Amino acid sequence: MAVITISRQFGAGGKTLGQLIANKLNYTLISEEIVEKVAEKAKVSVDWVQDIEKEAGGTLQKFMSGLISKSYVERILGKDRGYLDEDKYVETLREVITQLAKDDNIVFVGRGGQYILENHPRAFHILLIAEKLDRINFMKKNYKLSYGEATQVVETMGKRRANLYKKFGKKDFDQPELYHIVLNMSKLSMEEASDFVYRMVADLVCHLAE
Repeated sequence: MAVITISRQFGAGGKTLGQLIANKLNYTLISEEIVEKVAEKAKVSVDWVQDIEKEAGGTLQKFMSGLISKSYVERILGKDRGYLDEDKYVETLREVITQLAKDDNIVFVGRGGQYILENHPRAFHILLIAEKLDRINFMKKNYKLSYGEATQVVETMGKRRANLYKKFGKKDFDQPELYHIVLNMSKLSMEEASDFVYRMVADLVCHLAE
């Protein structure tokens, strides 16, 4: 019974590894599903949440968040319809991930799980890193992108990741001391990495049960 969080440099294979680990441990993988949960809790559309994530840390979002208050929006839309800005997004994300983690046997990919669940007694935090060229090639191979498209995605999503963590007030997201293990995916295959995590979690869970 455990919760696993996977943080990664974009293109290092977080979702792919997460699915392999979930299959081996018979856990549930939670990734993009979080967007739907946040939208449901905040009473907004999935598109609205996705736009917040795309613009994380952007000038427009900061301007709009400062310009429009929640109380004003409630007066205009009514309390049965929601509103979401960056601060509300982070607050709701914390609530959603914390609630989901109560069920155990879950693998979270991304979205600050290593921070939100840092004090969870049965959470194991993993960081995936890889050389930039390897991450670009991973995106090319697995998502059928051109080299230029893969490069743009890796760079854009890397910036978005950094901006999202700024909303948590964090800049240390790649520091190894935040994690139980750091896996260099330039030196490991997906199967090797998933076997390593499987054995580690199985051993630690047994130790906690003693």
